[in-house]
Amino acid sequence: MITALHNLQLITNGTVTAGKAVLIEGSKIKAIIDEQAIPADASKQDLNCAYLAPGFIDLQIYGSGGKLFAGKPEEAALLRMEDDLFNQGTTGFFATIGTNTNDIVEAGIDAAKAYRSKARGNFWGVHLEGPYLNAAKRGAHPEKYIKKATLAEVKGWIERAEGVITMITIAPELQDEEMIDYLHEQGIIISSGHSNATYEQGKGFLNKPIPAVTHLFNAMPQMHHREPGYIPAIFEERPYTSIVADGNHVDWPMIRLAKRELGDKLFLITDAVTAATEGAYQHRLEGDKYVMPDGTLSGSSLTMLKAVQNCVEKVGIGLAEAVNMASLYPAQLAKKETKGIIRAGFDADLVVFDADFKALATILQGKYLTINT
Repeated sequence: MITALHNLQLITNGTVTAGKAVLIEGSKIKAIIDEQAIPADASKQDLNCAYLAPGFIDLQIYGSGGKLFAGKPEEAALLRMEDDLFNQGTTGFFATIGTNTNDIVEAGIDAAKAYRSKARGNFWGVHLEGPYLNAAKRGAHPEKYIKKATLAEVKGWIERAEGVITMITIAPELQDEEMIDYLHEQGIIISSGHSNATYEQGKGFLNKPIPAVTHLFNAMPQMHHREPGYIPAIFEERPYTSIVADGNHVDWPMIRLAKRELGDKLFLITDAVTAATEGAYQHRLEGDKYVMPDGTLSGSSLTMLKAVQNCVEKVGIGLAEAVNMASLYPAQLAKKETKGIIRAGFDADLVVFDADFKALATILQGKYLTINT
């Protein structure tokens, strides 16, 4: 059966186009055609002039709906994230665990392994943000759990994970080269974050081999005219770089600056958490952001669609390019070659939303998971 999505505004690869129909067969996009050419035997789905975009991809999210995977890593938290993110148009995510005890990290690895066979399709693996960070830029991460990596410990976690660890944020300037080389050889996405690297250090390891930076401007040395610091090195080397577009973690003019400098390497994450009253991360919602008990800014309350909306309305980025930041660029970093663009042969992972940035439907591998019209 071929499904034809029509009467839509198509957003893909930097453009917004009307008058097209998207044909879906099975789990794949079969073709993009003129509306007049829809096959007579296709099942038609009228989208009422809504936007159709590639499904969003969030490479850093900690929990949702009162279940903090990063604090109490269990299968139920992953299920809650999958369900909530489906409703928000996110068709791929990395469940994230911050700096914590070895017991919590290993419980998260085990829960993710157990859940992997039950997942409905948008849970892609685990992102470890820490514990191998720089305590000088720890942010909300507990200093008592921050440590330097050992190759033995890292190997143990990677082998235990059996492929479920997909990304690791580290402070590269404090780590041994053999550990970084090992992670690179294993195909793990290595991201520099909570780092106090100098300009020279950043020039030495960005893209050599570290391909990514975690939440630009947050938990890193700031620019100074006599001590340029790490940020100019990021702008010059242009690794894939995530940013939290909520107006709390980063103000709008700084996102504009980052976009000018990084172009198609700047991508969106939510860095979203949920309320928690136990464990190392006791997040409390304060306005539209989460803070720790001492008032330290912790995670966001963003959805990916809200981040896109903020980029359009607050930063001045065009809609199609803001969608790229939420889909195409993270897909490229994650090496998901058939995701992030609406194109023949690509996975039918899609989101439908209206002009008010309300998610109307999510399509995962050709199946409607939510229809909120």
